[in-house]
Amino acid sequence: MAQKETVERILDAAEVLFAERGFAETSLRTITSAAGVNLAAVNYHFGSKKSLIQAVFVRFLDPLVDEIERQLNQLQAEKERLTVEDLLQVLTSSVYEIHGRGSNRATSFMRLLGLAYTQSQAHLRKFIGERYGNAFQHYASHLKPALPGATAADLFWHTHFALGTAIFTMSNFDALRAMSENDTGERTPVDFIVSRLTAFMAAGLHNAAHE
Repeated sequence: MAQKETVERILDAAEVLFAERGFAETSLRTITSAAGVNLAAVNYHFGSKKSLIQAVFVRFLDPLVDEIERQLNQLQAEKERLTVEDLLQVLTSSVYEIHGRGSNRATSFMRLLGLAYTQSQAHLRKFIGERYGNAFQHYASHLKPALPGATAADLFWHTHFALGTAIFTMSNFDALRAMSENDTGERTPVDFIVSRLTAFMAAGLHNAAHE
């Protein structure tokens, strides 16, 4: 088996298992069994479980951050000032542009992102901050002008409330759609959910500037 294929198989298995079971609950032996490789292969390519967790996030975040930057630069060339709605649209469209509407990768990504903040993964939050801090700051630099009157504390709390809403909704699409269909009798399209989610988060962020 080629080294690149081995790495991808390990990452594929780790991505699914981490999203389903959590980081602490998923052992390296479980991952190697699912990937069809031996433990030595994981140690050789990644060195440790922490490094494997970080590599899973890099595979998600590297192309996502690049796409967000591309869309931000394009909007900056077209508009003098970006709105909250513009910024949220960049996020949601980037996730689906990179990870696909017809796959479960976007759902897995949001589950993993939620786990990064709810489980004891300080190393991961530190790693993400160090690797992607500049890109996050670039994005955040557009948020303050879009919300005149919001304090630093307002921006911190309301953006994290919005992020929590997005993680819950986007990591539970199938369950929420099934519940909606059971209650209303209608199958809700993903695009409709995303548009409603974006409008809800925008309203919450706008509220931060008017409290």
